[in-house]
Amino acid sequence: MSATSDWSERSRDLAQLLARAGTGDRAAFATLYERTSSHLFAVVLRICRDRGQAEDILQEVYVNVWRAAGGFDAAQSQPLTWLTSIARNRAIDSLRRAQTQPQLQTATNPDDEDSDVYDDMADEAPGPLELLSRASDARALSHCMQGLNAPQRQSLALAFYDGLSHAEVAEKMGQPLGTVKSWVRRALLSLKTCLEQAAGRDDERSETRS
Repeated sequence: MSATSDWSERSRDLAQLLARAGTGDRAAFATLYERTSSHLFAVVLRICRDRGQAEDILQEVYVNVWRAAGGFDAAQSQPLTWLTSIARNRAIDSLRRAQTQPQLQTATNPDDEDSDVYDDMADEAPGPLELLSRASDARALSHCMQGLNAPQRQSLALAFYDGLSHAEVAEKMGQPLGTVKSWVRRALLSLKTCLEQAAGRDDERSETRS
């Protein structure tokens, strides 16, 4: 009897999505994000309590999932258990780092000036990581990426495509952590808007043809 024989249909579906994401299937990863992000966000938020911080941690969680999906072992745990463990550990690690770092930021920290608009993004709408993963039109994605400045493009590429955490990106770029987090946040917001507009134009063209 296989390890998955007594799993629910949802667990089997998630396991298949993880397997496909492990081979580099971005569509499968986007679907996995859509089906699990609200649960994992709730897990993270229960631990860190701060919505803005939870959004940042959730991004790092899915970067880790993208990087580690090929290592998921159905014989060891169910997919949602495995994902929840990654989210919980990432949130706990973030809390530990915050406790060991001196609190030098002020209320007027320029790196945080976009935090409100990022924190207020609707939960039910596709997130920026999902939109980035769904971008099947290479021309649209390339156009949107060109709209970012150089530091934003580099930080986003390191975080999403290379799977580095914010701290690792900051170390690699030789920049303060707050600055890098701001670059990534602004880049994701810009890409979200640009890709949504591109998708809207595609829908309009489809309706015109029909």
